[in-house]
Amino acid sequence: MKGWFAIIMMPFKEMARLDKLIHEPARLAIMSALEACTLAEFLFLQELTGLTKGNLSSHLSKLEKVGYIQINKNFVRQKIPHTTIRITREGQAAILQYWDQLDRIREITKQWQKNH
Repeated sequence: MKGWFAIIMMPFKEMARLDKLIHEPARLAIMSALEACTLAEFLFLQELTGLTKGNLSSHLSKLEKVGYIQINKNFVRQKIPHTTIRITREGQAAILQYWDQLDRIREITKQWQKNH
């Protein structure tokens, strides 16, 4: 019984170790987009995610605070804000680790399904 319980719990323990900052759906969308293109404009991310400006800004601030992204704000013709967001090395490592963990969870779950 102990071995059976350990097999069932294994994927769930792994899930608890997922990076909760990235796991949030809006931030996962942001990090996935930045993983693919490295650098994106604020308006592009807003369109892609469907978030409001304020909500997107809030999520970006959280990602910047932990060092996953870098935000650069400039002004075009000294009036129009132009914000770009770049994924950092730490951010790239974090999103890759996140995907690896999900892959492991999925594999463990597949094995469990085959055996039960």
